[in-house]
Amino acid sequence: MKFLVVGHLCLDVIHPVEGPEVESYGGIYYAVAALAFLARPSDFICPVFGVHKGDYSALIEQLKRFPNVDTSGIYRFEEPTNRVHLYYKDKQNRIECSKDIARPIPYEKIRRHLSVDGILINMISGFDLTIETLDHIRLAVRSHNIPIHFDYHSLTLGAKADHERYRRPVETWRRWAFMNDTVQLNEEEIGGLAVERLTEQQTAGHLLTLGVKGIVVTKGDRGATLYYNEHKKMLQKQFDGIKFDNILDATGCGDVFGAAFLLQYVKTKDLFAATEFANRVAAAKVQQIGVEGLKGLRDAVVAA
Repeated sequence: MKFLVVGHLCLDVIHPVEGPEVESYGGIYYAVAALAFLARPSDFICPVFGVHKGDYSALIEQLKRFPNVDTSGIYRFEEPTNRVHLYYKDKQNRIECSKDIARPIPYEKIRRHLSVDGILINMISGFDLTIETLDHIRLAVRSHNIPIHFDYHSLTLGAKADHERYRRPVETWRRWAFMNDTVQLNEEEIGGLAVERLTEQQTAGHLLTLGVKGIVVTKGDRGATLYYNEHKKMLQKQFDGIKFDNILDATGCGDVFGAAFLLQYVKTKDLFAATEFANRVAAAKVQQIGVEGLKGLRDAVVAA
């Protein structure tokens, strides 16, 4: 199987509640690494994003350790790579500041990589691609029944002059969801997504009228809620969280969840199986520190 992963790369500077700050690749890198570790060696993961020309060689060298990652979709640009400072208020809540957000990924960079079994689009910065580019992708793959898993993520965030991100509604929220097979948001994102005052259930109901088969709302240590249609009626299923005594690092949990969800959904076409698997993988992620810790994901999930 082959997977396309689209979203912005970040250089994360993590400021934990306790201990020294940590710098590492972040953003879409979490999804790429998670897929690389969870997928079979015979599978291929094709990320498409840009990176500053001065960071390109080091990044490609890092990705060489993943024999199932095809780096042909990674391109160079002149602008700095986006640096994201994550200031944690506690183990799960943080303030995010993004500097040097990259330009949207052009459709021409994506088009040549659309012959895949599944597509993950994660709006890491919120400016990862334009709605027109997403329309082109959806139209190109629709007749081939290639599933798209779309994570709203930072599409729900604005940016202040000092680079701090803040929650704000998305006027075109329905159009972003249209014709995506599955959609992912966390509680805050779905709570502030619509311009109208809607409950989580009301927002999910609207999304399910747009050709979306399933909406997954992630809820941290409380697990996730899946919304889906059955006989033209919206139903929901709660997947309980997996408790750990000590959360080591929650950074990238949503990105890892999305990667695991797509992998399992492509394999099974089962929304329940995909959500259950992604829930276990995301729970295992909090016990791993940074991107480097992701190499223990497969063993951690099997052990769970």
